[in-house]
Amino acid sequence: MNPEDQKGERNVTGNNKHTHEHEVLISLLSTGRCRPFQFFEVSGEASVLELTGASVFTVTLLGCSAKLTEDHNDKQVAAEIMARRFIPAGITAVPWEGFNFVGREIRITEATDSYGAVVWSSALVLCYFLETNAKQYNMVDKNVIEIGAGTGLVSIVASLLGARVTATDLPELLGNLQYNLSRNTKMKCKHLPQVKELSWGVALDENFPRSSNNFDYLLAADVVYAHPFLEELLITFDHLCKETTIILWAMKFRLEKENKFVDRFKELFDLEEISNFPSLSIKLYKAMKKNRRSA
Repeated sequence: MNPEDQKGERNVTGNNKHTHEHEVLISLLSTGRCRPFQFFEVSGEASVLELTGASVFTVTLLGCSAKLTEDHNDKQVAAEIMARRFIPAGITAVPWEGFNFVGREIRITEATDSYGAVVWSSALVLCYFLETNAKQYNMVDKNVIEIGAGTGLVSIVASLLGARVTATDLPELLGNLQYNLSRNTKMKCKHLPQVKELSWGVALDENFPRSSNNFDYLLAADVVYAHPFLEELLITFDHLCKETTIILWAMKFRLEKENKFVDRFKELFDLEEISNFPSLSIKLYKAMKKNRRSA
């Protein structure tokens, strides 16, 4: 093949200048879609292109295009997820926020005086995943537990998808949790969700004996943040899961604590990142216990 027709990487030390690459790169630079001195990590193979006397580090135009596409897809899907939330048009007697999942309008009552009584973005990410991956992660008749259920949105969506759900949280949050679950699932679900108190690491053997833990899925959204109970949270994950339990866990990264917890988590569980939304600083993980027997 003629060198002039080849597409790929070029080194600045060579005499062959790829005119087409330069023209496209100039176009990208002029439109603001590709910036000088921006390094795109694609395939790990970097090359250098020479442009008007300045060295522009990039991975290749294909790499630049892939990065742009990835960023676009992230923001597009993130926008679609966030669009599932809506605010009532008028003033209501009881304040609520609305969400559209599984073909239903879900109304959630929040409380601003508690972290656990607010719907965080990670919950929307997990709900969207459950809805759009219902065939691969079939919830019908599955035993599901949600830890840190908060307002109950994730548990409601799992229930609407056919699961037998146990929604858990601290005692002071259970009243609002039960209210939201009842209002959004009564006469709408195959199995009505149950509400149960769970303080991480506390009385686990008494309230959730290992012999009766038979959960197919454990759901968690934004349970890792700047609280002092991360070790207790890890113990709770381990206690509630049998060898075949699948954890679906959405987490927003804010501080270094999140990274440290993930490292500790990986000592006990095989962890797989299945979705990443950089524009939201949220990752979605799938996990199962290490050294599990073949199912």
